[in-house]
Amino acid sequence: MKFLIEKSRFFLVGFAVAAFLTTAVNTVAAETTVAIVNMQKVLVNSKAGKEAQQVLETKIAELQATFKKDEEALVALQQEIEKKSSAWSDTVKQEKAIEFQKKRRDLRVKQDDANLEMKRLREQQLNPIWKVLEQVVGDVAKTKGYTIVLPRSSVFYAGPDVDITDEVVKALDSGKK
Repeated sequence: MKFLIEKSRFFLVGFAVAAFLTTAVNTVAAETTVAIVNMQKVLVNSKAGKEAQQVLETKIAELQATFKKDEEALVALQQEIEKKSSAWSDTVKQEKAIEFQKKRRDLRVKQDDANLEMKRLREQQLNPIWKVLEQVVGDVAKTKGYTIVLPRSSVFYAGPDVDITDEVVKALDSGKK
């Protein structure tokens, strides 16, 4: 009997705590307002994002032009090997194969270096925008009364009334230095 009283007392206390927590969570949830921002759209539509994208595209075009020459030389050597290899001695075939492998390896190294350079440039162009964007999103959220702002990429569904992307773009453009 004593065990039953203890068990029922424990159950009542647990029930009271659960009811309290449910009420507290509902109160907090009622005060929480959520907004979303499409960061990709901000970068594509803002002045700062467009400028960064232009710098990146210029560099990509420059790098592609340098690779085009190397790729054409590699293709020409491959075609030469395919056409003339039957007339060459084994020594010449081996020398041309080594030359081809060296040129291909050199091109691959250049491409890897270019990828690292592009990564560095992307970070150099976008990191300052992200820092300013963080502050702008905070300012827009405070002005609009949002307590949480999430990136659109992390949300499965959100109604259009909680999307503050356009307001963030306007605020970012107006405060751009």
